Amino acid sequence: MNYLIVVLSDRIQAEAAYTSLEKAGIPLSQISILGRGYKSADEFGFINPEQPAQKQAQRLLAFTLPLGLICGATFELYTGIRLFPGVGTVINVVLGGLLGAAFGTLGGLLSGGVVGLTVGSGDALVYRNRLQAGKYILVVKGTEQLTRQATPILRQYDPEKLQGYIEPVN
Repeated sequence: MNYLIVVLSDRIQAEAAYTSLEKAGIPLSQISILGRGYKSADEFGFINPEQPAQKQAQRLLAFTLPLGLICGATFELYTGIRLFPGVGTVINVVLGGLLGAAFGTLGGLLSGGVVGLTVGSGDALVYRNRLQAGKYILVVKGTEQLTRQATPILRQYDPEKLQGYIEPVN
């Protein structure tokens, strides 16, 4: 499935573009307007940026937790630095491993979440921000031929952004 996404500055422009597409014979079921008074980003299905961030944080957590445990215990063994001098080597190694695991968990959650928020959502975050700024987005969904037919019509409206996407096949 192909998508043609156009960011327009106001409602009048979005409605005019919608009418032009209708006159060109593009089925109305293939056209969506997003913005105030129309569909929201959630109703249309733009990815919520928090979802990829959570997945990325969980993935990184699965890596950094055991790594932190191993590194903390190894550090404790090889350096001879005792966190709690009165309790013995085995308990110090276990506590060093747990402390390393805690820092690994914290690092995994923070860095994974930040990366997921900034990278994982792709352009969906950009489009959500434009909608929050009062812009309107017009989406044409269909075959490659349909999106090619719509492109010159929508260029007439001098959009802020015009971008085509091809839905990945899973």
